[in-house]
Amino acid sequence: MRSGSELEGMVAAMSREEKVSLLSGSDFWRTRALPRLGVRRIMVADGPHGLRKQSGDADHLGITASVPATCFPPAVTTASSWDRSLLRSIGQALGAEARSESVSVLLGPGVNIKRSPLCGRNFEYFSEDPFLAGELAAAFIEGVQGEGVGASLKHFAANNQEAHRLVVDAIVDERSLREIYLPAFEKAVTRAKPWTVMCSYNKLNGVHASDDPWLLRKVLREDWGFEGVVVTDWGAMYDRIASVKAGLELEMPGNGGQNDAAVLAALADGRLDEALVDEAVLRLLELVDRAAAAGTVAGEGPDAASAAAPAAKPRFDLEAHHALAREAAERSMVLLKNEGAVLPLARSARVAVIGDFAKTPRYQGSGSSQIVPTRLDAAYEELCALAGRELPYARGFDLRAEAPDAALEAAARAAAAEAETILVFLGLPPVKESEGFDREDLSLPRNQVSLLEALAAARRLAQRLVVVLSNGAPVEMPWLDKVDALLEGYLGGQGGGAAIARLLYGEANPSGKLAETFPLRLEDNPSHPYFPGSVAQVQYREGLYVGYRFYDSAGAEPLFPFGFGLSYTGFSYGKLELSAAEIGEDEGLVASCEVTNVGRLRGAEIVQLYVRDPESTVHRPWQELKGFEKLELEPGETGRAVFRLDRRRFAFWDADACGWRVEGGDFLVRIGASSRDIRLEGRVCVKSGSAPRLDPARRAALAPYYLEPAAAGAANPGGGAGALASVGDEAFAALLGRPIPIPAPRRPFGLDSTMGEIGQSPV
Repeated sequence: MRSGSELEGMVAAMSREEKVSLLSGSDFWRTRALPRLGVRRIMVADGPHGLRKQSGDADHLGITASVPATCFPPAVTTASSWDRSLLRSIGQALGAEARSESVSVLLGPGVNIKRSPLCGRNFEYFSEDPFLAGELAAAFIEGVQGEGVGASLKHFAANNQEAHRLVVDAIVDERSLREIYLPAFEKAVTRAKPWTVMCSYNKLNGVHASDDPWLLRKVLREDWGFEGVVVTDWGAMYDRIASVKAGLELEMPGNGGQNDAAVLAALADGRLDEALVDEAVLRLLELVDRAAAAGTVAGEGPDAASAAAPAAKPRFDLEAHHALAREAAERSMVLLKNEGAVLPLARSARVAVIGDFAKTPRYQGSGSSQIVPTRLDAAYEELCALAGRELPYARGFDLRAEAPDAALEAAARAAAAEAETILVFLGLPPVKESEGFDREDLSLPRNQVSLLEALAAARRLAQRLVVVLSNGAPVEMPWLDKVDALLEGYLGGQGGGAAIARLLYGEANPSGKLAETFPLRLEDNPSHPYFPGSVAQVQYREGLYVGYRFYDSAGAEPLFPFGFGLSYTGFSYGKLELSAAEIGEDEGLVASCEVTNVGRLRGAEIVQLYVRDPESTVHRPWQELKGFEKLELEPGETGRAVFRLDRRRFAFWDADACGWRVEGGDFLVRIGASSRDIRLEGRVCVKSGSAPRLDPARRAALAPYYLEPAAAGAANPGGGAGALASVGDEAFAALLGRPIPIPAPRRPFGLDSTMGEIGQSPV
């Protein structure tokens, strides 16, 4: 790679026109070249769960076919593995495939928080919890970039819905941003150092993400130390002059010269400082130089065959990658119910397979990330192979329809008549969830529910009913008590069919746990009254109370809690050990416990650590995930889960002082098998550090938001100092049992940190 001074010299040697030309793509997938100075162009491609390099004339909508690539399970599935090493291995495989196609940057992973189960793109995101999402994203990026291919962390920031995503203004208070919606990005940036970060389409508190200096310069670069390139989501450019000032380097795709002309005009009349353009160009040269040094740049200039593979094309093992895709699915699928230990199935059991998904797998989400798989395993063929015979099958319903079909249901009942176990494959068809729109409800299609009810009503007393789900987000299950077992298969990638068969027949032991809460009803979700807002604006009035943070704090009962998942074996937890009873300002804490496999099968347990502040002066969720470890144990084997906690894991964001703050006092360290299955608890005294101080100018700017202390206490009993007046939102008051105060949004501070206190009771 060239030195920094060499690259600076190249910038100095460029004309204004040459500099500005580098700030946007040459087409949909490639940057611009500058042959005069030896600046090569690089190619980027979609790829959160597989390489989507389009062949021929490219388009961003996926109309043009893409080259075959390994389709791994998407993030909704792999997040349930809670397995950093698995995500790192997937990243390595994707990096190798990208290198083989001369792709320099893979556009992923996506770490946006699952604020609502209705978000149409939830299948592409990891979790409702920022700690889990950040840990897995960092491991994925390390894997990709370890192969010399850059990652593009997306969509920055507050892109938590598809509805109106091009124009909607997300109104989010600063504390919720810092504690919920930004930490996954922060963890990935500070630990894995992605080559690029992709901005989102939406506005954040009145400013488009692409034009926001607070987001791109203050938070991303100053606070987190990001040194890479910020790139737009495709078409997410609104004001090119403002975006250069904000710190956005690369506009994709190319703009046909329109924005280039605008930037040149702004430079000419002094509205834009050329030093900012130089800064952007230097970062772009560093990106190109890094890609060239890694050997992912095939061509030399705009007329070169940049998309063609180099002569010495890197090789990888397609079969090994398919096996990894199957393993990823196996380690991620979640066993949610298994009454009477009806699973695993015996090879000799009389089994009937019902449902269109068994032969027509739904293995990935819909939208810009659709992969053309190198091969595709269907569950039915894999089940027959393990059983050693052809199993009775009936389609049961039409994936393309909604209304029940009496003839298909009758054929399904006939196929299942002599079976001991009926395997029913249900799920969400692509028309129900996709990039570009949000779901309208949490229900399965009517024809699938009708089929399940018909099978349940007709089955003999000794018959067992097992459901396998294929979906990218939670569904309601009013039928749950009618089935004996339930396997959440999510979207399994190209090896998902084999993974399902192996899990059902006990060739593999389920070890996945939910990375999101399954609500009983849509109305139970705390964002429901405000999602997706209007075309112009969506308000995040639930604040910090996203997912399990709400359910655990409010004592609300979910269908399945965050972190839940069953196994064919059992685990016992030993004593919790803490490294100290008290930790000071510069100290951390080590927590550990032993876990023993008390069953008869090899299995894996995901041990989760939550932290609770029982006496905070500000509202805080009942508990928050701050650590997890996955232990693989043989029958009778004991392993130790070890968690190292720094002070940040006890802190909250003090929006008044713009900093993380730890209040002194006792904290509870809670270890369990899910957020609702806490097995061990200990107490540690954390000494308070020096509190962040608010400068007088900021205090004066915030003054209009505050009531006098006496009035604040009356408006928000139990709220901390600086509580805001309640606007008395009736819908949210009904949901939480008390009003949550929200002021009118104002830049640059957004909303205040104090949003009321949910009554906390044991759960």
